[in-house]
Amino acid sequence: MNRRFFIGVASAVILTGCHHKHEEGHDHSHDHSHDTVKTEEAREGDEHEESHEHSSDVIVLEPEKAEAAGVKADTITPGAFHGVITTGGKILSASGDETTIVATSAGVVSLSRPVTEGMAVGQGSTIFSITSSGLQDGDVSQRARITYETAKSEYERAQKLIADKIITEKEYLAAKADFENAELAYKAVGGGNGSKGVAVKSPAGGYVKECLVKAGDYVEVGQPMMVVTQNRHLYLRAEVPERDYAAINQVSSAKFKTSYSDKVYDIKDLNGRLLSYGKTSGSSSSFIPVTFEFDNASGLIPGAFAEVYLLTNDRSNVISVPVSALTEEQGVHFVYIREDEECYRKQEVRLGASDGQQTEITEGLKGGEVLVTEGAIHVKLASAGKSIPGHTHNH
Repeated sequence: MNRRFFIGVASAVILTGCHHKHEEGHDHSHDHSHDTVKTEEAREGDEHEESHEHSSDVIVLEPEKAEAAGVKADTITPGAFHGVITTGGKILSASGDETTIVATSAGVVSLSRPVTEGMAVGQGSTIFSITSSGLQDGDVSQRARITYETAKSEYERAQKLIADKIITEKEYLAAKADFENAELAYKAVGGGNGSKGVAVKSPAGGYVKECLVKAGDYVEVGQPMMVVTQNRHLYLRAEVPERDYAAINQVSSAKFKTSYSDKVYDIKDLNGRLLSYGKTSGSSSSFIPVTFEFDNASGLIPGAFAEVYLLTNDRSNVISVPVSALTEEQGVHFVYIREDEECYRKQEVRLGASDGQQTEITEGLKGGEVLVTEGAIHVKLASAGKSIPGHTHNH
């Protein structure tokens, strides 16, 4: 009986243990299956999240901020672009627009008013007076007055005598000629105007370009005293290196930028034209001059140095972008491509020729890209933000 009791108890223990293991296995299997489902859902969520994230090289600039910063974009397509010779030059006054005032007599200079370069002068206005009262030969205007009055008296006397046939026609004509010559000389030195000394007047209106004398200087007859310019036309003289001589005969127009401004002027917009180009370099220079004439415009100063872009024959199928589309970092140039309303991508490019307004792109663009053409610097600044990588569209 004891044996039967022992066997019954052992069987009960074994059955209880099996049932417990089954429940543990069932629970463990269930928990593992649940964890697997959760992992798959999380992975799908992560993939969905990742699909809405930008890569780290994308720059985000909200449309409102881009508009406020003046950011503009345009589609870039290949087209015609001219060859360019970049060189230096100078703006000069046109020769026909300049007048040199010279001394009409010898003497000491005095100024009728203070003279400064750039001041306006009217045609016929008195600029200088020349006196010679303290010199050995005496005052020129006084001597001219004496000669004039003597000749006038002789001429009036000759008119009475010729009427009475007392003098010959030849003597009368000689007296008349002496009087007229004396009158011309007297007027030339300012006779009859009440001024002290010989008045020197400007033969043309314009602006003082250069004053060559100062008060108290002694001048001789014909000596230059002042240069007056009307400033209606200007010359652009470009100095081309000898290495570009073969392309000079292809030059048709030019653009230029002065040393004191970033504005680029086009010769064609100023009614300009090519005047001439040198056939050889000078004896003391290795540069060949190319000269244009154009109408003066506000902001242009004769004598100013300029960066000159000489335009040669057109080339087709060239990708070019506005200069304002380019940024530079340690000698490397970049543009910014707009991928959607608020996303931009930085693109490295290699540059070719530039005319100051457009720049040729030799590598980095193929055409058809929507490029930031204005306000590229603001997109560049936006790329410096640390929160830009990982930006999402989750709202």
